[in-house]
Amino acid sequence: MQRATKEDYVLSYHPEAAEHAVAGSGGMKKGAPMYTPSDLLDRIKTSLGEDKAEDIVSIDLAGKSSMADFMVVCSGRSTRQVSAISEKLTAKLKEELGVICKVEGKDQGDWVLIDAGDVIVHVFRPEVREFYQIEKMWMTPHAVADAKA
Repeated sequence: MQRATKEDYVLSYHPEAAEHAVAGSGGMKKGAPMYTPSDLLDRIKTSLGEDKAEDIVSIDLAGKSSMADFMVVCSGRSTRQVSAISEKLTAKLKEELGVICKVEGKDQGDWVLIDAGDVIVHVFRPEVREFYQIEKMWMTPHAVADAKA
């Protein structure tokens, strides 16, 4: 067993990093985040719009699920665009809000699921989105009609 040296303690503890984590902009958060779920939703929708995502629909999950507060569903025109939209979104959330997202399906580019904590994002190719019709599972029929109008 090795004894810990002064260098070990210096490298493992950095006071500014601890303050930065408390501010809510790092993956290892001690305090509450510096944004609300609505702020996160707005930032996600803005990023998706900037990256030319199509048919962006947000769904309020309050009272429907405890996994997240909101769900966003959108489309990209190709597998390359779907992957690019998801990469840019996760990079922006990490850089601007300190949100480290879990991503599934980016390599295939047909359907990418991004778990940003309080908001779940689904980025589809149009054909895949039409096949699964995920909005219909979470929205009322009236809300689905309004969202498509």
